[in-house]
Amino acid sequence: MSEDKQIADIKAWLAERRITDVECVVPDVAGTARGKSMNASLFIDGLINGSLRLPEIIYTISAHGDTVFNERVSSTEKDLRLDPDMSTFVEVPWSLEKAASVICDGINDKDDTPSNLAPRQILKHVVSLFEAKGWTPIVGPEAEFYLLDMTATKTTVPTPPEGSSETREHGQYIYSLDAVEEFSALFKELYEFSEIQNIDLQTLIHEDGPCQFEINIGHGEALSVADQLFLFKRLARQTAKRHDLFISFMAKPYADDSGSSIHLHQSVIDKKTGKNLFADKDGEDTELFGHYVGGLQKYISEAMLMFAPYSNSYQRFKAYMSAPTNTHWSRENRTVGLRVPESSPSGRRIENRIPGADINPYLGIAASLLCGYAGMVEKVERREEFTGEAYQETDYTLPKNITAGIRNFQKSKMLRKYLGDDFVETFAEIKETENEDRSSMLNPWDKRFLLTNV
Repeated sequence: MSEDKQIADIKAWLAERRITDVECVVPDVAGTARGKSMNASLFIDGLINGSLRLPEIIYTISAHGDTVFNERVSSTEKDLRLDPDMSTFVEVPWSLEKAASVICDGINDKDDTPSNLAPRQILKHVVSLFEAKGWTPIVGPEAEFYLLDMTATKTTVPTPPEGSSETREHGQYIYSLDAVEEFSALFKELYEFSEIQNIDLQTLIHEDGPCQFEINIGHGEALSVADQLFLFKRLARQTAKRHDLFISFMAKPYADDSGSSIHLHQSVIDKKTGKNLFADKDGEDTELFGHYVGGLQKYISEAMLMFAPYSNSYQRFKAYMSAPTNTHWSRENRTVGLRVPESSPSGRRIENRIPGADINPYLGIAASLLCGYAGMVEKVERREEFTGEAYQETDYTLPKNITAGIRNFQKSKMLRKYLGDDFVETFAEIKETENEDRSSMLNPWDKRFLLTNV
């Protein structure tokens, strides 16, 4: 499509929907939406003359708002040109104005290349490694979250909200349809808004915790799925506010209840034939599938920072709390970190149960795919299938805290080889900054046991 034709099509799309404002959205390192909003005519002008810009530091902002500068990120805060991906152009259904949004990549003017710190670019690069081999990675995420009472959570601690019956959940309502119905107005709007934003939202269930739910996004090519998951997390939070609720993707909001994860189902297909490379014609696991699982087992601990990016993330990994504690694999076994669901040969896949709901979708998916890719190209053998309950196993355990996660990440030769020193060092530095800030605050344990007792 010529540039003139593309601009004409965008103008027609905006006019048809009477869009007055456009958001240029940039996924930051935490997976939250940053960027700028402008009127539609200014957006068109920016497309034509290349004036859509934001500082490079948009990719080095921590969760608590600090900005990391190092020898890889200039303190002069140079601009990147924003390159909108028009396949992500969607309406913003919760906006008071008639608005649209588009996900943008940051481009260096000097050499016309994408920023090597951008999470979306990290995933694109990993996908390109597969493409060079004639492979296409397919991903299907299951995302868990908690509904929280807006007023109570603002003033005290996380609190389940009242449903339509004006009661709060106590105990477990796992898989309860009646518990889902308590918030039917919210979920109806979530589905409606997801359709408007081209998010393939499928099933919805109630999970273990009080007002904890899980949604599935349909499986598809990695970048498209990551874009949908990124958009959904923002959409979910904005939609909940319309119902005077919070939606939290924090990994462990309640100390005594299950944490929230994003389970990543993954397979690889042959680009030419479209066949799943993880199973043969007789339905048996292929050698490539074994190597993919082997790569996950070998490298997950090195990439843990991309699966568990905050101190709170590591509190989720507790036995008997619906979270894995090691990298064993098994069939139809939810106590291991790597589960092989029952499936037809065409649906053969591995479910990585380690990522928390707090991941950056682009980085979490990229990390999981990259571990599997490294296993395939290095021909890493998977360990023997684990049988039985894996919670009490002490072999091949995960890093216990974010300090170990950062250390493993920085020492990883594999991650540096494929993702580059700039990204590895900068991402680790951002995580260190966040951890230092968190450690400087008085936490609930200090208040309960030390404040008046020592």
